[in-house]
Amino acid sequence: MANIAVLGYGTVGSGVYEVIKRNQAIVSRNAGEEVNIKRVLDLRDFPGDPVEEVLTHDFNDILNDEDISVVVEVMGGVEPAYTFVKGCLEAGKSVCTSNKALVAAKGPELIRIAREKDINFFFEASVGGGIPIIRALNLCLTADDIEEISGILNGTTNYMMTKMADEGWEFEEALKTAQDLGYAERNPEADIDGWDACRKIAILTSLYTGKNTDYEKVYTEGITKISAKDIKYAKELGLRIKLIAESQKTEEGLVAMVAPIMLKKSHPLYNVDDVLNAVYVRGNVLGPAMFFGSGAGKLPTASAVVSDVIAAVKNKSNVMVEWDDEDLELSSVGSVKRSFFVRVSGSEAEKLPGIRELFGEVSTVTAPGVTGEFGFVTGIMSEKEFNKGYDKLDGAITRIRVDNREEL
Repeated sequence: MANIAVLGYGTVGSGVYEVIKRNQAIVSRNAGEEVNIKRVLDLRDFPGDPVEEVLTHDFNDILNDEDISVVVEVMGGVEPAYTFVKGCLEAGKSVCTSNKALVAAKGPELIRIAREKDINFFFEASVGGGIPIIRALNLCLTADDIEEISGILNGTTNYMMTKMADEGWEFEEALKTAQDLGYAERNPEADIDGWDACRKIAILTSLYTGKNTDYEKVYTEGITKISAKDIKYAKELGLRIKLIAESQKTEEGLVAMVAPIMLKKSHPLYNVDDVLNAVYVRGNVLGPAMFFGSGAGKLPTASAVVSDVIAAVKNKSNVMVEWDDEDLELSSVGSVKRSFFVRVSGSEAEKLPGIRELFGEVSTVTAPGVTGEFGFVTGIMSEKEFNKGYDKLDGAITRIRVDNREEL
């Protein structure tokens, strides 16, 4: 019998408990032995909940129990999760976590400890919820030189952008509805400012390069400046605006960023709507591959965590993960070439000559019901070239990147 413990009995923790209890026979069969939840740690009590039978308020009850071989950490945040996880690993217990903040901040150290102790630190659910992207990068796509990873990695902002596009909502209405439905926290900054997606693309970049990607050095924009007017222009252009986290190799080096980007219908992420997530991977041998599914939620995330538990029970020895302490040097986003959509106040007849002097030939667009301004799309140019012109543009309202590649 494999005894496990769960740190945290919130949304994901209770989901892990439910998945193991509901699918006990399947989980145990796939693990090769019975999987038993011996302890659950939480500061709260849960009267009437079956978890009361195994509940503890003292972490030492788990740390000092030699019968517990695998620990699930689903508390969130860096502390006390880091202290607890590090302690468990040093005590010879494998750890499975869904905690993206912990993995992004402390991943290399925890992976190293697991390797030294010949146990495992698994974190499939830290990116993409139930989508099996971590295991794919670590075990399945290892023959390829990964050239690009891009994805919709935050369900909250994707839900908001979908409602703004389909229902014509303004940003504030979309955010309030997301909060009312429980998709967004009362303090939604990590989602709408792009930091949640930033941590996730940093984790994926670290895995496929083998070097540590500091998420604080990833260029990050959120969706707070996207308005219903931007959506109207996008519709006129036949495009959809999505918050995209991307990491790609350029002539100047590797670039990682998070930002709203306008996508064409031919883009594989174009139709990824609502709270769903998707990750697009391009390898030099495989070519394109797409991973799509539930990127958040109690049971999808718990499913990914339990799959890690099964892997940890089956693999008593360390499954190597290439993610070293050495920091990856990121190149500036200024080297990335693409088109840009710009909104500018004033009349097209007055402004267009000056715009062409700054950006060369552009295509203009107007949106129904939007007056006193117009939009234009530049040709393909580097961000550095575009910014030089944009800084000099009189009446600029906003700009959004456009992914106009013909082939992906």
